[in-house]
Amino acid sequence: MGRVLGPLLVVVGLGLVVVGLLAWSGALGWFGRLPGDLRVEGQRSRLVVPITSMLLVSVVLTVVVNVVLRWLR
Repeated sequence: MGRVLGPLLVVVGLGLVVVGLLAWSGALGWFGRLPGDLRVEGQRSRLVVPITSMLLVSVVLTVVVNVVLRWLR
């Protein structure tokens, strides 16, 4: 288990670093602004429900996890 878990943690960590760098550089500015994302703004409050963005993230993560699992078998 340790021989599989170590490289998997390294890959997950590198993925988080890449996503962090993309968010820091502003490349993820579209997140939460896709068609289907709900934005309600009042005078003193704002509500953002990124439905479409979360569906996109879910699909991408599902594909990535399936590819990694097939690669490890």
